[in-house]
Amino acid sequence: MKRGFIPGLMIVLAGLLTLCGLTAPAGARSKEKPKSGTDLVDSGSFGIFVKGQRVLTETFKVEQENSTSIVNSELKETGSGDPASQKSELQITSSGELIRYEWSETSPARSSLEVLPNNDFLIEKITTSSSAKPAEQPFLMPVTSVILDNNFFVQREVLAWRYLATNCHNENNELRCQKGPVEFGALVPQDHTSVRVRMELVGREAVTLHGAEHQLLRLNLSGDGFSWALWVNEQDHFKLMRVVIPDDNTEVVRD
Repeated sequence: MKRGFIPGLMIVLAGLLTLCGLTAPAGARSKEKPKSGTDLVDSGSFGIFVKGQRVLTETFKVEQENSTSIVNSELKETGSGDPASQKSELQITSSGELIRYEWSETSPARSSLEVLPNNDFLIEKITTSSSAKPAEQPFLMPVTSVILDNNFFVQREVLAWRYLATNCHNENNELRCQKGPVEFGALVPQDHTSVRVRMELVGREAVTLHGAEHQLLRLNLSGDGFSWALWVNEQDHFKLMRVVIPDDNTEVVRD
């Protein structure tokens, strides 16, 4: 693991990426504290557009509480009068190990699942409205595996931070990352499957967001049968600003 982290990245990773064994300089964390002993790392919402039309809104919050990082997300359909159809909560230790992942759906059907450590591996427990007890599915994957569930883009932000923290360093005020893509093992709980994904730094690009041009860092995220482009803002704590999924005519933009 490389340890030459860029100072700006140290700031954003103050809470969440202590999972990579980091501690931030004093005063680096967000001054906004939603409750005693908790630091807010990032919060906001993403608009999810298909063929230019907004179809979903993801509202998210990333917090650090002692040595635990907590990532909450909520999905709502645009124009729907129903309450939030999906919610998730991801909890990770300071060493990058999964504590718990929970997902629930209230519309169109009531169902839920939970991913937990099972000795050195993972187990998924699935509950539906018609099931008497949860069905269980084991995964021979380490507890440091990445969670990349369907439609939760803040989890892609977490992966980008992890990639930048563990594979990049500052060299003459330039961000330098390991050459070639870096592979991660990931679990997609809603699909009840494991995948291998790859992330790679492309470089700075000019991107227009909400009518203004920004210089953002582009990362490519790919795997078996998919390729996404992600842009993060190195001037604003490496927050995820935009995602483009060409094969699905989908664009995700931070509000």
